[in-house]
Amino acid sequence: MYWPLVGIVPTLQRFLAAYREVFFRDNGFEHVSRYINGLLLSANKTLQGIYAQIVWPTDQPVSRRAMHEAVFEAGWSRDDLMRCHRQTIAPNYRGRGRAVISVDWTFSYHPYSEQIYGAKDAHDYVNRCQSCYQTVVTAAVANPHRVDGLAVEVQQPNYQKEELVYLTMTRRESYDQMEQVNERLERVTALSSTSTGLSQAH
Repeated sequence: MYWPLVGIVPTLQRFLAAYREVFFRDNGFEHVSRYINGLLLSANKTLQGIYAQIVWPTDQPVSRRAMHEAVFEAGWSRDDLMRCHRQTIAPNYRGRGRAVISVDWTFSYHPYSEQIYGAKDAHDYVNRCQSCYQTVVTAAVANPHRVDGLAVEVQQPNYQKEELVYLTMTRRESYDQMEQVNERLERVTALSSTSTGLSQAH
């Protein structure tokens, strides 16, 4: 059973007020606020599930499409949001003891779709099987009083093996145009650079 979501939790509303400048319109900011409210309180974390639990004012009906557009398509800047976030939390770490920054990564599993950004079917060394997942890298800062997020990135999957197969299959004995030669060299160089970076990382 899912409880209805009536309004936005006042504590969250006060916290999100600092981020209003990142969003273009009041309506869009309200939709994003409702979405974050749902992520915290709803058992179903999808936009569809959160929307279904919201009790809308009878004189202000909102379509699910409008909410989706405000959250995912409105063009607000992720970089501006993170910059605003760091400025907002910075005062909590001045003169309040030693601060520690930690970086971690985790797998976000998507077993039914590779179409999700950053997801790839690959070997999962955690569960020791083949899985479809994103690699999500997070950074957080902490002092003796609190913990705050600093950054989150979905790491691009490694397609080195697929690129090498493509280069092998498209190899020619000779090229008629210099432009074709340059294009080939660029692809080989890019793959070589990726291989070097991976070997250094390991």
